[in-house]
Amino acid sequence: MATTTTDDVLGYDEALTTFDPVMGLEVHVELGTATKMFCGCATGFGAEPNTQVCPVCLGLPGALPVVNAIGVESAIRMGLALNCSIAEWCRFARKNYFYPDMPKNFQTSQYDEPIAFDGYLDVEIPTASGEGTEIFRVEIERAHMEEDTGKSMHVGGATGRIQGAEYSLVDFNRAGIPLIEIVTRPIVGAGERAPEVAKAFVGALRDLLRSLEVSDLKMEQGSMRCDVNLSLRAKAGDGPTSPEQLAVPLGTRSETKNVNSLRSVERAVRYEVCRHAAVLTSGGSVRQETRHWHEDTGVTTSGREKSDADDYRYFPEPDLVPVAPSREWVEELRAALPEPPAQRRKRLLGEWGFSDLEMRDVINAGAIELIEATVAAGAKAQSARKWWLAEPSRRANTEGVDLTTYAEQVGITPQHVAELESMIVAGRLNDKLARQVLEGVLDGEGTPTVVADARGLELVQDDGALEAAVDTVIAANPDVADKIRGGKVQAAGALIGQVMKEMKGQADAGKARAIILTKLGVEG
Repeated sequence: MATTTTDDVLGYDEALTTFDPVMGLEVHVELGTATKMFCGCATGFGAEPNTQVCPVCLGLPGALPVVNAIGVESAIRMGLALNCSIAEWCRFARKNYFYPDMPKNFQTSQYDEPIAFDGYLDVEIPTASGEGTEIFRVEIERAHMEEDTGKSMHVGGATGRIQGAEYSLVDFNRAGIPLIEIVTRPIVGAGERAPEVAKAFVGALRDLLRSLEVSDLKMEQGSMRCDVNLSLRAKAGDGPTSPEQLAVPLGTRSETKNVNSLRSVERAVRYEVCRHAAVLTSGGSVRQETRHWHEDTGVTTSGREKSDADDYRYFPEPDLVPVAPSREWVEELRAALPEPPAQRRKRLLGEWGFSDLEMRDVINAGAIELIEATVAAGAKAQSARKWWLAEPSRRANTEGVDLTTYAEQVGITPQHVAELESMIVAGRLNDKLARQVLEGVLDGEGTPTVVADARGLELVQDDGALEAAVDTVIAANPDVADKIRGGKVQAAGALIGQVMKEMKGQADAGKARAIILTKLGVEG
């Protein structure tokens, strides 16, 4: 029986004095195919409920499935990018369980014969000192093909969950959409950095799959979501990778379902470490169960008892033929893979001239693609970095979404940022005015030019007005003027600030400085 009660937790640092965390991550990726995995129904997000369905995805008697060839191709490309072996022969299986949003009462999936297996993904995490990065290898057990379920919508109540709802509705539009599930082997050796490693893995996986263009990867829409398996074992030895520690048996795991942001993956791991530790230190036993993640409160709550594989009664799907990709086709797909994200970042680092710290900030903000597109639109790399990592990044963090998603939500594009920078280069805006224009773009007021025109934001081009402002400021600050005449040119900054105030921020600071020095008889 599900519960919404809050569990006791231990402090994270206190938990890590006694226990060592072990994780397993299962990442579900909805493919961006035009049709579903086993039928011809459309896959567009946000359609009217139950309008993208047919006898096959509704599981009606006599309806026979046909495998989506692009889905198979995408699965192979993903497996190759994850350094997996690709099966010469594999088949689908029926995973039997009851859910109200599973119209067939079984899910067509793969079990012991996946399309891809035995891979790995190397992820970068900052060193413990914060200087530089280090590589943490996450081993991939398998990547297998399956279909998504429908979606239950709980109406009434405050949370949108079944607890407290007045009634529930089911939308089968999502049922049958192609899914690839990527399953890691137990992630050991991360120690106190387990939450960080989990977040880094999902982020690196998203970057990799984005380069393959197999999915839109919108975590907030559920097209990429992560199940976090976590257990604790007693701490032993000198560290998480010591032989003594690795020999300790794994504890009972919990599975936190459908975590849909990088930040939440990290928070869910941390919370479950603290919750498990509280249960174990109090003499209790951890239940093997699924749990719900609550983004608003940052806690998990109990869902249902977790089944083992035997409980699903897997057996081969009799209505689908096996999949046997030829080695020639696999090698053709391997040869056509795009540049891996890590290599691409290294190349762009050199092309853009960023420092390692600047590039790390760009990566953490998820801004590489946006900056690359902004540079392609005509901006300098440093300018593109400055503007994307300013107000847009701040607002994205406040909203709890990644920068690309935020940009799509508010409608700001790389072309807008390049246009903003061109207005600065042309002398129409300074940085202060450009920030105001950028805020207007983010607020939906239009392009940078439209916003600047509507708000009347433009540097004053009238030199006479600027000279008059300089005269006023010099007359009002004779002591500062005397210092400048005496050779303390840096004191001009104080007068420039006064001129900018006099001109309501719409003066060219460089031109104001030149006029001040000229009037005071000082060479710049």
